[in-house]
Amino acid sequence: MELFDFTEIRVIDIIDVVLVALLLYYLYKLIKGTVAINIFIGIVIIYGIWRLTVFLDMLLLSKILGGFLGVGMVALVVVFQQEIRKFLLMLGSTNFRARRRILKRLSFFSDETGFGTNVEAIVKACARMSDSRTGALIVIQRNNSLDFVKNSGDEMNAEVNRPLIESIFFKNSTLHDGAMIIESNKITATRVILPVSNDRSIPQRFGLRHRAAIGITEKTDALCLVVSEENGQISYLKEGDFVLFENLDELKAILEKDLS
Repeated sequence: MELFDFTEIRVIDIIDVVLVALLLYYLYKLIKGTVAINIFIGIVIIYGIWRLTVFLDMLLLSKILGGFLGVGMVALVVVFQQEIRKFLLMLGSTNFRARRRILKRLSFFSDETGFGTNVEAIVKACARMSDSRTGALIVIQRNNSLDFVKNSGDEMNAEVNRPLIESIFFKNSTLHDGAMIIESNKITATRVILPVSNDRSIPQRFGLRHRAAIGITEKTDALCLVVSEENGQISYLKEGDFVLFENLDELKAILEKDLS
């Protein structure tokens, strides 16, 4: 049986493979559909060439490529700054959501008070504002605190409902300018100023509302709904990216899943 000793698989080997697979999965989610994928492919090619030169004992070229890769790690932190931030955010947010689900399964931590976000009211309000071409920017808090932006707006403590959301974003309302913050099933702030994304790859047809939604979802795990004042289009953003949906029912289902 000594011939087959090399086929022995330890438990730690399985854990190692699973962790690498998870790391690659998160990395793929971060760079999918962005220019970063081309940079990543270039780095992989250079690394492959370097390993080949080491294998062929090409001392000069291997030292040059090895030195480039060593110094390049510092440059990568700068180039992939947004992707690294999103990766850490996704990793931390996933961990917190998993803990919350475990607690909810315990009877003494079960949520029987009905504090879940009224997704249906939010979606219906967005649909009506879309029909009337009323601009809106709604931020729904999840795990990360939004206190650092809430302080820029007006404090509110009102239960989420469709008429209230529509009245806040009504064009002649004093509260319509800026973002609305929703925590659990409460509207906690209006006229909030959000950090605007400086990503140059965002199409120019998207205005400040969309850039603000991208900015806050890049820095936190919040969810954003944007209603365009120009064409009435409803956009849903998460983790700095647009989430596509075909109709309002699908949007409602996605929101409920992301908030669960």
